[in-house]
Amino acid sequence: MGIWQGPDGIQVEAIVRDDQPCLRVTRMVGGERLLIAYCAGVREVGRYVDLAALVPVETGKKTTPGHAPV
Repeated sequence: MGIWQGPDGIQVEAIVRDDQPCLRVTRMVGGERLLIAYCAGVREVGRYVDLAALVPVETGKKTTPGHAPV
């Protein structure tokens, strides 16, 4: 599944929850990743983060919270 990083420690991850695909929105706060929302679609994710600010995270690459892969 895909993972996207956004500003301020936001992360959006495509997952399967209760046998349904969804997007999990989380944020790094004080060194902990906190759940913001489970979203049914991209439009709903837009309530929490500017979609244009999201960048894909390449698996296997080291990332820092709120930044693109290093």
